[in-house]
Amino acid sequence: MTPDIRELDADTRDRIAAGEVVERPASVVKELLENALDADATRVTVTVEAGGKDRIVVADDGVGMTETGARKAVREHTTSKLRDIDDLNAIGTLGFRGEALHAIGSVAWLSIRTKPRGATRGTELTVEGGDVVDCGPVGCPEGTTVEVTDLFGNVPARRKYLKTDSTEFAHIQQVVSAYALASPEVAITLEHDGREAFSTAGDGDRRSAVMAVYGREVAASMIPVDGGAKGPLEGIEGLVSHPETNRAGREYMTTLVNGRYVTASTVREAIVDAYGTQLSPDRYPFAVIDLDVPPGGVDVNVHPRKLEVLFADDEGVREQVSAAIETALLGEGLLRSRAPRGQSAPEQTEIPGEQTESDGSEDDKLDSAARPETEVGSDPASASGGRSASRSSSAWADDTEPSDRSFRDTPTQNTLGGEEATGTPTDLDRLPEMTVLGQFDDTYVIAETADGLVLIDQHAADERVNYERLREAVAGDLTTQTLAELVELELTAREASLLDAHGDALSRLGFRVQRPDGRTAAVTTVPALVADRIGSDAPALARDLLSEFVAGDPEGTVEAVVDDLLGDLACHPSIKGNTSLREGTVAGLLAALDECENPYACPHGRPTIIELSREEIENRFERDYPGHGGRRQ
Repeated sequence: MTPDIRELDADTRDRIAAGEVVERPASVVKELLENALDADATRVTVTVEAGGKDRIVVADDGVGMTETGARKAVREHTTSKLRDIDDLNAIGTLGFRGEALHAIGSVAWLSIRTKPRGATRGTELTVEGGDVVDCGPVGCPEGTTVEVTDLFGNVPARRKYLKTDSTEFAHIQQVVSAYALASPEVAITLEHDGREAFSTAGDGDRRSAVMAVYGREVAASMIPVDGGAKGPLEGIEGLVSHPETNRAGREYMTTLVNGRYVTASTVREAIVDAYGTQLSPDRYPFAVIDLDVPPGGVDVNVHPRKLEVLFADDEGVREQVSAAIETALLGEGLLRSRAPRGQSAPEQTEIPGEQTESDGSEDDKLDSAARPETEVGSDPASASGGRSASRSSSAWADDTEPSDRSFRDTPTQNTLGGEEATGTPTDLDRLPEMTVLGQFDDTYVIAETADGLVLIDQHAADERVNYERLREAVAGDLTTQTLAELVELELTAREASLLDAHGDALSRLGFRVQRPDGRTAAVTTVPALVADRIGSDAPALARDLLSEFVAGDPEGTVEAVVDDLLGDLACHPSIKGNTSLREGTVAGLLAALDECENPYACPHGRPTIIELSREEIENRFERDYPGHGGRRQ
């Protein structure tokens, strides 16, 4: 039967199109906030209830609209910001497609109260299901107030996929914070369920806006960025934080293009790159960077939500941004050198001697994963503290006892989720029998098996060993440690809101936190396991963990957060790459890995072992080419 192709009715088309623009409550807030800023507002208040699912109100003191203008504004593809396609090459406003109000009105109840500056009366207009159902005069202040309720009420399939109130509000706060930092000359206030999250002064000082959104400590640490090396950008302006003022996530790096909030990965990567080795790989700075891009240098029309952009010279932008920030940091004496990235660690790591025999205590169990003993003695370069120029693999002496180099075969392997592991032998739950041949690049152990060769990532392997031992130690209730003195932490507006929503979940993780005031957390207890591992840094971890709850229901997330935390704790003490190992250390590491529930992946999901079968090796050497007459020689 041939398909019956038909044209969709207008209502269905509107709802589909609205789904591209209105993805979640934060999408509504973004469109309305951009409209308010485009309307020359000096003050904007954003009020939301239930994470924006029940009610969103954006009120501004901008230029307002006449009744005729308001009626046109809710129609599809009507705008005051574009005349024709040529204007897309030089967009000077935040909005431009003329579809936001129409799209919102298609999936929610929409009310607009607006009054032009100097006018004697205002207009109130109501939209339901995409249609104007009421419009008439009203008394109201100059400017525009847009109210949105029952979002996705007529599209229940969309509404059921919205997250918890706290998660949806976190997304809203991300958008409003970004525009508060982008427009310090506008006083922007954000309220949620009757409580003020933050309010900027509108005094034109970006550092003042940072203080309102992120707090006094962060604002004091900010360093101005101005100008930059030659490149495709006409200018770079903003603020970046001292390297020691950082967080575990990227959400505090705000990237702007001509004042427009965008999620430009190119710019974010350039920001982090500028810090070089002054930041740990899992830490990110606070930053507000605004790029002045000339006409034709960027396409802001590549996605319906206008969050993603496409630069004409992506690599040039990356280099110019990184150079500008690096110059600012160097000017403050915060970069030690211009050494190539990734060269902060010494090429050879000092290795402690063999561990003494433990008494079997719990602490000994946690710390007893195989540790490096010293560099490979058979490599003259390694033995003298240097590294051979050829970076060749290290092999060990021939008089080694076979028991130190071989590992036994045993059955069946599952992933962390309990499913059959991918890319590993289906009949194994332990390592195959192997003979260790040596070490390559001071990072990978090379071994021979009955079927070919294997490469073992020594860091990933030791992470797995540490992770499973930690997981066993914390099975059941977490033991907590009361701090001798409570530790106070300043919170950003976002962190304060997350703590309000997820304080109980933090308690289940072993962190007990008091609230002396709205933007301060006082940590009184921490998990003993964390205190043992990271000492005085333990209280700050409570603040970092808050972002982990944004993904969804805290009841289902606590276990995942604990698991992630154990994975992170397992990483720090594990054998690092670029570390020469003695054979006894390798033997101990592989024996411990062999006992793991899942020896084939580290806790972060990376493989610990890569296998090269004999058949694959022979094929790569073309051992069966016709000149051999089909015989392998």
